[in-house]
Amino acid sequence: MALFRARCIIRCGVAPDRRQGTRVRAARPRPTCAQRRPGGSRLRSAPMRTFAAIALGLVVGAAAAIGLAVAVYSLVPAAPVPRAAATSTPAALLPTPTPTATPTASPLPGGSTAAGPTRSPSPFPLVGLPAPPLIAPGLDGATIDLATYRGKPVWLVFTGTYCPACRDEYPLMNGFAVRYAETGLVVLAIHVKEDAATVKPVVEELNVTFPVGLDADGSRAATWDAASLPVHYWIDEAGIVRDAALGGLGPEQMARGMATILPGVTIGE
Repeated sequence: MALFRARCIIRCGVAPDRRQGTRVRAARPRPTCAQRRPGGSRLRSAPMRTFAAIALGLVVGAAAAIGLAVAVYSLVPAAPVPRAAATSTPAALLPTPTPTATPTASPLPGGSTAAGPTRSPSPFPLVGLPAPPLIAPGLDGATIDLATYRGKPVWLVFTGTYCPACRDEYPLMNGFAVRYAETGLVVLAIHVKEDAATVKPVVEELNVTFPVGLDADGSRAATWDAASLPVHYWIDEAGIVRDAALGGLGPEQMARGMATILPGVTIGE
């Protein structure tokens, strides 16, 4: 009987009831989730592990990329930040004064200089004062005495053959001397620190028509404040120095000086 009950349970899952003559189905234990779906927990956990591994890989990769970028950035020298140059507020510009002619100096014997043109009137201390005395030997053997020309307008120049500007003035002075001779104009030239043997050939070459004197030691030039050459003085009929200029001069400057001692005369260049 026991053997029969065991067979029934194995085959049908029902145990025969001896009392009622029926078969009692043996209660089977409820299968667990693992028994219902064999391998279910393993199917469910494997994809999760894969996803977790992928996510972790991405995080690690991103962290590595960030670290690499930081390392590269730290190795690259930083470009200097441009700074705006400091500028100051510009001040109002003053008008530039009109330049005047600058004398072109030539050396005199003994260290003095001969100079180029300046504008007339010039700031010579003799201007406006009585002319100092002047007596000098002339090339023609006569004596030049400024006092003998009192009552006449006089144009006096201290000059020298070693001064290019001085030589260039002679033709212009010749022209003025001839043109205004009828007004009583007297033109005199005094060569400073030169002798007759040096001066005479130049004067003859340039056909100088007015008296030329010599100041061999330079004392006369010193008295007349002629430290540079050529120096021009215009002296009126009363013996007053009316104008002075540091040459060499052009015709315009010469005419301006002459106008100060020839009032009422129209002076052409």
